[in-house]
Amino acid sequence: MDLLNDLTSNKSIFFKFMKEKYRLYLNSNIFFRDIQYAIKSYFEKKDIRIKYSQAEKVAYDFIHKLEDTGELKKMSDNAWKVNFSLGINVVQIDEQKVNPN
Repeated sequence: MDLLNDLTSNKSIFFKFMKEKYRLYLNSNIFFRDIQYAIKSYFEKKDIRIKYSQAEKVAYDFIHKLEDTGELKKMSDNAWKVNFSLGINVVQIDEQKVNPN
């Protein structure tokens, strides 16, 4: 299985999975090891066991693809700024403001 292709094809699913554990939103910082461990966990949830070194290489390649598309902006050797949004968050609405009757 081509792990990098799987991540690239399911990018939004991966980042929503990652958002469950890490703070991930527009303009937030994201770190290399966070992406690496999220990749390892993501594939383990799919019953695909990958080694630490393999997750490291996939993370490196995936990050570079996201840099090329402008979705991540490099801040340092191990940190990037998230340059995309995962969609609208759920907002709780006060029922009395919506329906004053």
